[in-house]
Amino acid sequence: MKILQQMSFSMEKLAETGGELIMHYGLRFLGAVVLLIVGLWLAVRFSKLIGKAMENRGIEPSLRSFLQSLLSITLKILVVISILTLVGIPMTSFIAILGAAGLAIGLALSGTLQNFAGGVLILILKPFKVGDFIEAQGFMGTVTNIQIFNTVLQTPDNIVITIPNGGLSTGTVTNYSSKDTRRAQWVFGIAYGDSFTKAQNILQQILDKDPRVLKEPAPLIFLSELNDSSVDITVRAWASSSDFWPLNFDIREKVYAAFAKEGINIPFPQMDVHLHKNS
Repeated sequence: MKILQQMSFSMEKLAETGGELIMHYGLRFLGAVVLLIVGLWLAVRFSKLIGKAMENRGIEPSLRSFLQSLLSITLKILVVISILTLVGIPMTSFIAILGAAGLAIGLALSGTLQNFAGGVLILILKPFKVGDFIEAQGFMGTVTNIQIFNTVLQTPDNIVITIPNGGLSTGTVTNYSSKDTRRAQWVFGIAYGDSFTKAQNILQQILDKDPRVLKEPAPLIFLSELNDSSVDITVRAWASSSDFWPLNFDIREKVYAAFAKEGINIPFPQMDVHLHKNS
């Protein structure tokens, strides 16, 4: 009988203790779940607001999507860590492990991180955009894609070149498409004895008849140098960037034909040799 009374007392004590634990930790667990749901919702909402703000500022879609995803993941991790700490789980050791792992990963991916930083700078500062014709890192081509880590060029002979963004962000980039107009320049040599004025008039007529040559700024034709075998005439004219290369080739062809028709000689390097006979 005494044993039954002791067992009954123990069961009542256990039930009372269990009830207290359930009330204590159950309410804490329920609060943690509610806070987790609210925190995750706020993280998603905040990342969307930041994405909208970046869109309004004209940031590239690829960079905007990446930064928005990175921000969302970071906020969600912070929410989870905060909830676990609130519940009573010690997170000091866990955070230290995460920091050490992050340092190791950063050292292992130093080159990749440099390319990532370069991609972010390119997408924010916009030294060039998709569709621009650029020259960089010894390559020349049209930008077809700007990625987070690399930039893709397509050369005029249809070769695809992938350049890491780290070098692009720190090196020299020549952008041939950043301006609407470009100045074309040609140098034509005529023979000594041919009329410079006649050659100048022929060149001026060729430029006047070509609608791709802009009237303002006006074309410029001048005698630039007296070489060993030729009199060099420099021609400068402005055109839209899209017409630059077709105009460049067409003017050379037209000048060659016009000079031949009008009797203007295009010389080639030559040397006069005089022989003296000894008596």
